[in-house]
Amino acid sequence: MAVPTSRSEFTENCLRRLGKPVIEINVDDDQVSDRIDEALRYYWDYHFDGSEKTYYKHIITQQDIDNKYITIPENIIGVVNIFDLGSALGLNNLFNIRYQIALNDLYTLTSVSMVPYYMAMSHIQFLEQMLIGKQPIRYNRHMNKLYIDMSWDQIATDNYLVVEAYQVVDPDTYTNAWADRWLLRYATCLIKQQWGQNMKKFQGMKLPGGLEFNGQKIYDEATQERDVLEKEMIYTYSLPATDMIG
Repeated sequence: MAVPTSRSEFTENCLRRLGKPVIEINVDDDQVSDRIDEALRYYWDYHFDGSEKTYYKHIITQQDIDNKYITIPENIIGVVNIFDLGSALGLNNLFNIRYQIALNDLYTLTSVSMVPYYMAMSHIQFLEQMLIGKQPIRYNRHMNKLYIDMSWDQIATDNYLVVEAYQVVDPDTYTNAWADRWLLRYATCLIKQQWGQNMKKFQGMKLPGGLEFNGQKIYDEATQERDVLEKEMIYTYSLPATDMIG
C-alpha cells in the first residue's frame, strides 16, 4: 500500500525506499524497529503534529495526599498548568461573589452596562492572584510525577484535579500519523544510517566480479540527510517558543 496505515506497512515503505527487494538491506528487524522508535520519539518532541494539548483529569486519592504528588500517564510529555484548586468565583451557592454582584448590580442585561461587572470580576481575580497565588508545580517526564507545592490538607479525596498538558499522538491509535511525509523520510534515513554502520566493517572487502563494499559512503550519505531533515524539522515543523512569538 502506497500510504502506510500501520507500523508494519510503515516499516515496509521505509525499506522499499532504500531498495528492497531489489537490494538486500543488511539491517536486522530489531534494528529497524529501534530506528523507527527513535524517529517517533524525535517526531513527538519537535513536530507540531506529534503532540496535542489535552486536559487530564485525576481523582485525588489518599495515596496522592500521602505522597504529595500525582502520577501522570506515560503518554504525557509535558505539564504546563493546573486548574485552580480553590477560587472565590468557583463557589456554587448563594454566597458566590459572582451571584451577589449580578443580583445587586445587574438588573437586566439590556439596560445596564457590563463594564462595572467586568471590572469587578477582574479585580477579584487580581486579588486572588496577589493574596493567594497559583500553586507551583514541578514535573519531569522521565519520572511521571507531578509535584504540587502546597498544603495537601486543603484537598479532600475524590475531588478532581485538572491538568493542562501535552500528550503524544499515538500512531497506533491515529493511523494517519504513519503517513506523515517527514516521519517517513526521517525513519528511512535512520535505517539507512544503521545499514551503513553495519556495513562499515566490511570496507575494502572484495566480492566476486570485483565489487567492493562501501558502507562508509552509505553511512556518510545518511548522516548528511539526517542533518538536513533535523534542520528542516526545527525551522519548518516546530512551533516557536512562546516567548519568541510577537
